[in-house]
Amino acid sequence: MSLGARIFIMMCRKSDKKRDKGLTVPPGVETQCGISYGSFGKWSLLDVYRPKSVEGKLPVIVSFHGGGWVYGDKEVYRYYCMELAKRGFAVVNYNYRLAPKYRHPAPLEDTNAVFSWIIENKNRFGFDTDNIFAVGDSAGATGIALYACILTSPSYAANYSFKPPAGLKIKGLALNCGIYDNEKRFGGAKRLDFVSKESFKKSLSEMTVCKHITEDFPPCFVMTANADDLSVESPPFVKILGEKGVRHIYREYGTDDHRLYHVFHCDARSEDAARVNDDECSFFRELMG
Repeated sequence: MSLGARIFIMMCRKSDKKRDKGLTVPPGVETQCGISYGSFGKWSLLDVYRPKSVEGKLPVIVSFHGGGWVYGDKEVYRYYCMELAKRGFAVVNYNYRLAPKYRHPAPLEDTNAVFSWIIENKNRFGFDTDNIFAVGDSAGATGIALYACILTSPSYAANYSFKPPAGLKIKGLALNCGIYDNEKRFGGAKRLDFVSKESFKKSLSEMTVCKHITEDFPPCFVMTANADDLSVESPPFVKILGEKGVRHIYREYGTDDHRLYHVFHCDARSEDAARVNDDECSFFRELMG
């Protein structure tokens, strides 16, 4: 692992621990944790969160966590995902294999296994598989957008050996503070932890979301923050969505007097995060008809 990645992980771990200190499971949420969905041990575990007040089938939100492909797990994202569950959804919060031990396309392979698990277990966990949505932030926004490209572009899907479950449709996405042009952002790098040296250019091309959008891409809520260094990624991506005729909402949160930063929406205590989560869940409900 590169020195830069190790420093990044230490910074994230310190920040996330401080953010979530003292938080507990909200009283209105029930949890089922540590469920195996695959064959990679700790990497293949997921949690399911549901509101206690609702019985029967619920629309589903799948959370692809961020962390630069080298950091993060379901524990880091549990309180954020529980906030989504409070808004009337069954939320699937999962681990996936991280770099540098595992590189592209391992996270997408794991994500495919998660969606297969959801379809197979829809009755056991009360999943309304006619209404499946997904959220992702930072690298997670990149990842879930790439998986949506696999579902909606046969030519792009041909790059991968796995097959999505039959009939799977992601009805809408919330993409938060993401990177959508990996070629432009990382093309000049000599080394990246999340792609192999042997397939460097090919992998970056495959991981450049902007190249693989079709008119069948799911409706999107694209969010960024005014003080996020990655905010420049969103406008070109949104432009492509418009050119392809993909339904979308684009929001930049924060003002000159109230600056908001990268993945601020994950803070379960934040009123700004609550506003974003309300807006995105409302967008999902509109797509349900």
